[in-house]
Order: sequence, then structure tokens, then C-alpha cells
Amino acid sequence: MKTRRIGIIMHGVTGRMGMNQHLVRSILEIRKQGGVALRDGSRLVPEPMLLGRNADKLRALARQHGLERWSTDLGEALRSKDDAIFFDAASTQLRPSILKRAIAAGKHVYCEKPVATTLAEAIGLYRAAKKARVKHGVVQDKLWLPGLLKLRKLREEGFFGRILSVRGEFGYWVFEGDRQSAQRPSWNYRKQDGGGIILDMLCHWRYVLDNLFGEVKAVSCLGATHIPWRWDEDGKRYKATADDAAYASFRLAGGVIAHFNSSWTVRVRRDDLLTLQVDGTEGSAVAGLRRCLVQSYADTPRPVWNPDVPQPIDFFAGWKELPDESYDNAFKVQWELFLRHVAGEGPFRWGLLEGAKGVQLAALGLKSWRQKRWLEVPRIKA
Repeated sequence: MKTRRIGIIMHGVTGRMGMNQHLVRSILEIRKQGGVALRDGSRLVPEPMLLGRNADKLRALARQHGLERWSTDLGEALRSKDDAIFFDAASTQLRPSILKRAIAAGKHVYCEKPVATTLAEAIGLYRAAKKARVKHGVVQDKLWLPGLLKLRKLREEGFFGRILSVRGEFGYWVFEGDRQSAQRPSWNYRKQDGGGIILDMLCHWRYVLDNLFGEVKAVSCLGATHIPWRWDEDGKRYKATADDAAYASFRLAGGVIAHFNSSWTVRVRRDDLLTLQVDGTEGSAVAGLRRCLVQSYADTPRPVWNPDVPQPIDFFAGWKELPDESYDNAFKVQWELFLRHVAGEGPFRWGLLEGAKGVQLAALGLKSWRQKRWLEVPRIKA
């Protein structure tokens, strides 16, 4: 079988997400399966080159996975003619400047979100990539999670009837760092370093809502910094200047109302770290990252309000779980789509303009919080 090699500069993969989801569970898995199948019968095999600031971490990571190529020199990496794609999963604040350098070097770019901390920067990236005629993509992984794929299938089959509302609960307790070490990096809680859950999560909710339930038309958001002090990776106490919780409502096309609670200061008593409940005239569904349970109109119980007696209805019993199908890792699925796009096989809808839409919604969410009012979401003029 004929194979084609494609070099990928992977920046920021010594971090948790970049390492686990993008390097190990996506690119290395694609290599193990012999590459991505193309229409002509050949296979496109990714060849990663690890890039970062810490030589010891890069060397150890490369050795662990049998990789030979790594570097701490961004300029040298971008000059390489062996690599067609530049991928970034490092700090949000640094992303615009690094991606612009990669675009100027003629690299196709693929990156994590948020793509920037401001809408102007995000649009600037899109325009730069368009002018340079390079291909570009933004990670929108939740669209390929099994739970959300099941929701999409239900919607396409008409199960919900007319969708009325969507309720999302996301989050978990991120330890402060003193009594137990934190599960997230300290910069997430410093506004001056690009932190904050509104910037982080409203970028996700934008593409989830736009793609599954209707284009976001307006937003009302309340943020909070519930934990005022945290401890960093060196055990030093610092002031948390960024929001660690967000309570946001959205008005969608078609009259659908959505509300998402996002928090790093909540203890989980639900099926998963993210759950979505979709209610429609003909039925409802509750989905997590993998599972999805449904209740049709015919199976809907008939409760009567009476607080003076124990609740006679078992509300959990009236739901049916949808069976699993053949699902792959969500990050890997999108990587394969992008690699095929770079190889000239089909369009790729999730580019830098879609990333800019996420930044736009986050910026409007922050503005709504400051101004204490609903804000319309205008179409981006790019």
C-alpha cells in the first residue's frame, strides 16, 4: 500500500491536553493504524516534531514514544521544509503571535481554542490565513463525543419534535493547591495570563449550540470568582483574578432557550462532568460525554405537586438508554478530517472563523457580566 508522509510541528504537547489527546490518542494512534486512508487508496502518515520550551520534557516525551524529532527553537522549526502543518496547544495568550509566524512561514495551522483572547486577534488570524492561502482548523472536539453524536442523531430523526430548551451543567472541583494539588494550571485563574472560565468554556458552548441546536443570537452571562486565593505549581499563594464560574443564558435561532452553568468550584452529583438536557414537545434527552438517555412523550410521567408525602414516582425509571455504536476518540476524528482536508480531500468547516465566533461569544459574555444585561450576537464581518 502506498503511503504519503506529512510532517506536523506540534507545539505545547508537554501539557496534559496536548500530550494525552492530541499526541498520544490522536497522532500516535493514527500512525499505529497506518495513517489516514485517502480516496486514491494511499494512506497519509503523520510525522510529528515536538516543539516547546523545556528540552528535558521534550526529550523524555520523544523517547517515551519512540520519536526522534523535537526542538526548542520555534524559528528553526518553522523554516523546516519537512513539515507542512503547525499545531498549537500551548498558552492562549501566546497563540495569535505564534500562529501568525507559522502562517507567514506557509504552514497550514491547526490549534486548540480559544484561538485568542480578543475578537480582533481572532479575526486577524483568520484574515492572515486566508490571505496566505493556507488551510486552517480549530479543535471543536465535543462535536464528536458519543453523547453529543447521539443527541445529533435524535434531532435529525425528529425525536424531540420542536426543541424548546437546552440545559448544560459542566464542571468539577478544582483544588486550590494548598491541601491538595490543583488539577489545572495556575494561569487559568489569572486574568492577566489569559485565564477565566468564560473565555475557556463559552468558546465550547458556541460551537455546540451552533451545530446542534441553533445559531446563538443573544447572551446574558454572570461570572464569579468564588475562590479568591489559590496556590501555584511552586506552592506560592496568589490572588485569583479570573472568573472560576459562569452562569450563562443564550437565545438561539428558532426560539430555543439554552442555559449553561460552568464551574471549577462545584462538586459533581450527576452522571458526568458535562451533562446536557434537551427538552422538546415530543421528548427529552440527557446526554453526558458518552451516555444518552431519552424519555418520549408517551413515557412522560404525570406528577402532582404534594410536598406532604414522599414522592411516589421514581423519575429515573422512566428513561431509556441509547445503545452505543462504533465511536472513536473525538480529537482523533477531527484530526483525521483535517489531515484529509490538507491532502485536498474535501472542505473543513471548523476553521479559524469558527474559532473567532467562540472568542466573540466569550467577549460578549464578559461584557454582559460587566454591564448586567442581554447582548445581541452580531454576525462577524471577516
